[in-house]
Amino acid sequence: MTTDKELTDWQENELAASLNRFPERREEFTQHGGAVVPRLALPDTIDDDYLEHQGFPGRYPFTRGVQPTMYRGRFWTMRQYAGFSTAAESNKRYRYLLDQGTTGLSVAFDLPTQIGYDSDDPMSLGEVGKVGVAIDTLADMETLFADIPLAKISTSMTINSPAIVLLAMYIVVAEKQGISADQLRGTIQNDVLKEYVARGTYIFPPRPSLRLITDIFQWCSPNMPLFNTISISGYHIREAGSTASQEVAFTLANGITYVQTALDAGLELDRFAKRLAFFFNASSNLLEEVAKFRAARRLWARIMKNRFDAQKSSSMMMRFHTQTAGNTLAAQQIDNNIVRVTLQALAAVLGGTQSLHTNSRDEALSLPTEDSVRTALRTQQIIAHESGVADTVDPFAGSYYIEQLTDSIELAAEELITKIDQVGGVVACIEDGFIQRQIEQAAYDYQKEIESGERIIVGVNHFQIDEEEKPELLRVDPKVEDAQVAGLQGVRAQRDEKEVQARLAALKLAAESDANLMEPILDAVRAYGSLGEICSVLREVFGEYRD
Repeated sequence: MTTDKELTDWQENELAASLNRFPERREEFTQHGGAVVPRLALPDTIDDDYLEHQGFPGRYPFTRGVQPTMYRGRFWTMRQYAGFSTAAESNKRYRYLLDQGTTGLSVAFDLPTQIGYDSDDPMSLGEVGKVGVAIDTLADMETLFADIPLAKISTSMTINSPAIVLLAMYIVVAEKQGISADQLRGTIQNDVLKEYVARGTYIFPPRPSLRLITDIFQWCSPNMPLFNTISISGYHIREAGSTASQEVAFTLANGITYVQTALDAGLELDRFAKRLAFFFNASSNLLEEVAKFRAARRLWARIMKNRFDAQKSSSMMMRFHTQTAGNTLAAQQIDNNIVRVTLQALAAVLGGTQSLHTNSRDEALSLPTEDSVRTALRTQQIIAHESGVADTVDPFAGSYYIEQLTDSIELAAEELITKIDQVGGVVACIEDGFIQRQIEQAAYDYQKEIESGERIIVGVNHFQIDEEEKPELLRVDPKVEDAQVAGLQGVRAQRDEKEVQARLAALKLAAESDANLMEPILDAVRAYGSLGEICSVLREVFGEYRD
């Protein structure tokens, strides 16, 4: 049994430092009627069990959150995932979202961009600008962020295999705005391992892909200290049908792989680990999701401390973005999706997320309309300003059920990570198909429950109605592809072709060596070399992955 000295120590150290850096939003938080809302609810006695499993927010094992005051100091970053058609059209949407109160941008790229093809490549036919914005050269990226002050805005980019190229374009756009790389804030997804098991937008085999990721870690550590160099993603694993504990296990196992690869390359753990970020799914089972986030934070802290001997608190701290669950959105009675998203967003906030994207009600049918996006953003704002859940830290801690469920998810995830280690690690498990089979079985079992009626999905397999009215949908004009191709051809006609080819040749030599590829890719981007041209050079050296 311990005394309250640990509480005093936390108050004098982590809490005092946090309050100095981020003063709380109000001097006093009160309920209607005047009752004071405590910053942090605590048990009557702080004992060893409490310190080991819950502890204090902002202190190992971070079960109760990564910041001592959490949302009392500042709200989570409110992002809305957006991008469609051309860079000019997406830029209009971004400026609209900023006007509506979003506090961070989240870029969706079209399928050709995600797999490293230019818009005029035969492989891109019919897909340009459809599920995100088409980015071929630096010129597109300049248009995408026109009149957006990158020094003041945090930008998240959902890009993986060609992440190093899109990051280079972002850096050069900032340069042209007079902003140095060390001022940039945001996140690049850069998580290719989950592509092999759950999503499919890979280009290169796993090992050279890990090299590219490590090159980003190495270059960004001294040059972009405020930028998250990876967003290790459980979101797509859950979208593919995994359980909550599988999402935690496979995501953290991927994180272990990235950390070990960087260490093997000679990087210093406590220099790069603090910029690792995570990305989780928020599904509809509110209590399970809250417990999942708490379990993931605690397990990652223990992994970094015990497995990798991290010395700094910031290296053990799991910071994560959350997106509400796309696979729960139904095409039937789409207004029901607003309720689903509200529950999911609430789970993310109660679970302590650092940023949040809320899906729009019509995304089961198309890209979202402006009205739908505004409603999704308003959902976050209502939770922040009206629900009261942001006024106290980790309000569910101490619930017998939540604590039991947190322990259960952590244990199940830990057991799966041990199995992955026994097989030989994540790459070996991908090549063997172990992880894929686990997810496929979970997805199959879930679908059987829906089809049998054992699991009710409102409006889908129960409480159906005949719907005659069709909602207004956003459709991308097929002419967008012609315009994008014409723009790319215009850039090629105006650039210094000799310079481009020299930069691409230098990149090939670097790829054939052990050199860090960030600088030669930056040089190719500055010369207006295209995404497809740069990726073609890397394909030639690294080869392509075939499942």
